[in-house]
Amino acid sequence: MDLHLDLDPRLPLANQLYRQLREAVLSGRLAGGDRLPPTRFLAQRLQVSRKTVSEAYEQLCAEGFFHGRAGSGTFVSQGIQRTAARAPMQSASALQPTRLRQALTDAHTPLRQRASRYNFHGGTTDKQLFPFPEWRGCLQQALRELGRTPGFYDEDAGHPPLRQAIARYLAISRAVSCAWEDLLITQGAQQGLDLLARVMLEPGMCVAMEEPGYPPARQIFLAAGARVVGVPVDEEGLLVEQLPDDARIVYVTPSHQFPLGMPMSLGRRLALLEWAGSRSALIIEDDYDGEYRFEGRPLESLQNLDRHGLVAYLGTFSKTLFPELRLGYLLMPPGLQPALIHAKHLSDRHSCSLQQRALTHFLVSGGFARHTRRMQRVYGWRRERLLQRLHSDLSPWLEPIVPLAGIHLAARLRLAIDEDALAHELRQGGVGLLDLRPFYSQPQPRGGLLFGFGCIDDKLLEEGLDQVRTSLSRLAAI
Repeated sequence: MDLHLDLDPRLPLANQLYRQLREAVLSGRLAGGDRLPPTRFLAQRLQVSRKTVSEAYEQLCAEGFFHGRAGSGTFVSQGIQRTAARAPMQSASALQPTRLRQALTDAHTPLRQRASRYNFHGGTTDKQLFPFPEWRGCLQQALRELGRTPGFYDEDAGHPPLRQAIARYLAISRAVSCAWEDLLITQGAQQGLDLLARVMLEPGMCVAMEEPGYPPARQIFLAAGARVVGVPVDEEGLLVEQLPDDARIVYVTPSHQFPLGMPMSLGRRLALLEWAGSRSALIIEDDYDGEYRFEGRPLESLQNLDRHGLVAYLGTFSKTLFPELRLGYLLMPPGLQPALIHAKHLSDRHSCSLQQRALTHFLVSGGFARHTRRMQRVYGWRRERLLQRLHSDLSPWLEPIVPLAGIHLAARLRLAIDEDALAHELRQGGVGLLDLRPFYSQPQPRGGLLFGFGCIDDKLLEEGLDQVRTSLSRLAAI
């Protein structure tokens, strides 16, 4: 048999030979009943040791791809390639998602943008300013800890010292009063939403959320089979009087509404709590980047005003430190704690133990507080400069909605401009900037843009805004 095999001497030879012979069987190049070359002959031809070939043959015999006949040699087993050689596309086409899942896929508008020269991406931090040497030290300390622990799974609810550190942080920085045992560590706020939907919703139930609102939250509720109703917002936040009576969950971003940025007034917060209390509805309070506040005094959280255990409070470190750090937390209402912990166990058992321990050291050592204080100054300057430009040379086309907190702001279009053409112009100019349309479930007569100022440095901020002005002036003149 003249079988072509090509081995790379820089890589383990026995493993390469095993994989190539196995692939030859699966692809049909070696048919059932074919006799393999003797180990001595193949070793000479490939210029490897006979032991290397013998190891590959033995492994394939153990897995059933080959079999040996005493005095006759080694042969390919019958029937394998007929099963494995089916066309991949034919196999894949037999599996289709449910109609609900397909509808979600078709309707999904991704918020993630391609990397651009001028990145005005909302909810993204400046990784160039993150103290990675200090974080590396926290990771090394966490590794040493893990090396001294027995080989068991971590707690489903999360590493207890991390939950204790977060409870202290919430009490000091957010005026959120909680026992650390009530906290559940999640893979970002996104998993917290998914877990709440799993334990609270059945197909056909109603979920109310702000309009405009956070599209991934809407997708999670739709994926659970819920009927999602958008409720308008004004300068005081959610219009509580327009909530549907049968809503099982109300999802809100009261610290600064996403994406428009205004905080929910105290009167609206109290009205929402009273509405939920009269219906035993769950309120999900998403405080997604409340660390960065630039004006005014923060209002008391819904969770701290709650007297009936109806508020689930969500937070994340992905929008404070860096997006790849998929760690968040969920302050669980008392009645949902056992179900949520069990749902977390079924989902992924527990979040990454190494990252949890590293984040614990970062919080306890003061690294997190130092970093957020530094970034408060950086983001504050960028926010101020962006508002200056929006109130001056960009004002003929854009009307900013001034937020009190967060690392993005929205601006309404003053003129009727083709938003698809504007998006194309901006992409051509190297500007990564979302318009407001994906945040609405229904078409809106007046468009706008969402400016993130977390991940764009000071010089590129100015150049990017110049490019936005050029695009707007060109389209407005058409």
